[in-house]
Amino acid sequence: MPAPVRRPRRFFLCFALLALALAPAALAGNGGLAPPDPASPSASHIRDIYWLILAMTGAIFLLVVVTLVVFLVRYRSRGRPREVEGAQVRGHTNLELAWTAGPVVLLAVIAGFVFWKVSDLSATASSGAKVEITIDAHQYYWEFVYPNGAVSVDHLRLPLDKPVRLTIVSHDVDHSWWVPALGGKVDAIPGRTNHLTLRPTKLGTFRGQCAEFCGLQHAAMLSQVEVMPVSDYQAWVQHRGSLAGNIELGKETFVGVCAKCHGLAGQGDIGPNIASNPLLGERAGISTIIREGTGTMPAVGQDWNKAQLDDTIAYLQQHFHQGGSSGG
Repeated sequence: MPAPVRRPRRFFLCFALLALALAPAALAGNGGLAPPDPASPSASHIRDIYWLILAMTGAIFLLVVVTLVVFLVRYRSRGRPREVEGAQVRGHTNLELAWTAGPVVLLAVIAGFVFWKVSDLSATASSGAKVEITIDAHQYYWEFVYPNGAVSVDHLRLPLDKPVRLTIVSHDVDHSWWVPALGGKVDAIPGRTNHLTLRPTKLGTFRGQCAEFCGLQHAAMLSQVEVMPVSDYQAWVQHRGSLAGNIELGKETFVGVCAKCHGLAGQGDIGPNIASNPLLGERAGISTIIREGTGTMPAVGQDWNKAQLDDTIAYLQQHFHQGGSSGG
């Protein structure tokens, strides 16, 4: 009859099986273990800091756990009666000095590396003229205003490998602008103007998320940052800024602002059903609601320019009031 498996062996077996079970999830798309691949020098520095701290804390964790297991195995009772004391272990001066000085050295290394990387964050945008873009945070959407007055909602366009200076403001409550692939997060605080300078180094579309709980629809306050070739970026900004009666902007505003509460078909969700609502035929009334809010609805368009307000009302009237409840 085989001898029973001892407890330490069962412990290691369970630990190994758990590690094997979790390994596929951890390896898939890095499993959230690390920040996404950086698309700017700033994000690259932040990722370097993350890996250093993860490596050191992981090593310390393994050292503590392995030492704990060794002590559990080595100094187990081995059938000794409870009332009998085990062998006494005296202090070890050199070991005690090591575990006192070791953390000090590790903290000094981490602090030095972090200060080195952080001090270089502002320099990574390089010199030269910067593209100036304003990020206006609202409940529950992001509005981007470009140098020529062009506007976009929830979808920011940036030129590749050009320094960009983002001016970040809020008109209602605290928000936080965060696109992990492009750098750290910056708060949007009412009454205060914050700035972030970055230089995108990869083409593609990168996801962002408001990182400060801002109300009922906080989870819907997503953003996309599309990094484009410089010529494509300039053409898009010029095209968007030159359009009069821009139904494209009206649709983008409806999807990014109104539909988050009223539904893409205007069918109602958190907000009431607006499809075929008679109020949509009254421009003055709908303008007042957008500008000032009503009931639990915030003043979503308090700072929209006249063109954006007109385009949004035109889209609402075209797709809902005058028949059709498709959301476009």
